[in-house]
Amino acid sequence: MVVSSPEFSVRLADGPEDLRAAQRLRYEVFVAELGADGPHVDHNARLEKDEFDPFFDHLLLEDLSRASGDQVVAVYRLLRDDQMPSVGRYYSETEYDLTVLKHSGRKLMELGRSCLHPEYRGGAAMLVMWNGLAEYVADHGIEVMFGTASFHGTDVAALAPSLSLLHERHLAPPELRVRAVAERFQPMDLIPYDQIDRKPAMLGVPALIKAYLRLGGYVGEGAYVDHAFNTTDICLVMDAHRLSATQKSIYSKGLKA
Repeated sequence: MVVSSPEFSVRLADGPEDLRAAQRLRYEVFVAELGADGPHVDHNARLEKDEFDPFFDHLLLEDLSRASGDQVVAVYRLLRDDQMPSVGRYYSETEYDLTVLKHSGRKLMELGRSCLHPEYRGGAAMLVMWNGLAEYVADHGIEVMFGTASFHGTDVAALAPSLSLLHERHLAPPELRVRAVAERFQPMDLIPYDQIDRKPAMLGVPALIKAYLRLGGYVGEGAYVDHAFNTTDICLVMDAHRLSATQKSIYSKGLKA
């Protein structure tokens, strides 16, 4: 079901109740729907949470017309480089070596835990959420955004066409090319480019990843197979200064993923 007449509002979480609403939505999407688990998942309270949550900004999309259940229907978790020292590291550093970005001298922001309530997929919700994200990026002068994004499942052979296509077409340039940590490095160039059936390979790429790529985003080198979360992760990197005028226009208006 797609909600036909929502009344959307985008704002930052303000206090523990807002954070719990974000964590409840994350539980419904990542745990109940996609089968994730881990030491910080609270099944009794139906919360997906971790030790990083208190240090991040949480961008919330609310449907104020929603009569039952939480009004929070989409979430982004954001960490700017000026906030990172209070945490000690970026969340993505559990999976990727970010040295090249951290030494770039650019204004960085990590994106994560992006999720959308299933009733709002295919509608205007993601467009509105991207509008809010674009405003946040402009307000803080962000130059480079990055974060892990996931394929559902851990069967690398099944994901090989999509991973290989991303590696061939969208690999980040050296100055932005983060790399999966050595001890868990999963090559993405699994199939020669001339042997990839490109249409189904691209259809297999999740919508959010394709949205970043349309905005000029890149992928890092190597994937990370997260068995606890039941995902295969890649790292997306987007350099705001590399966006064309057309892409900037699309971004400022929002993008339906």
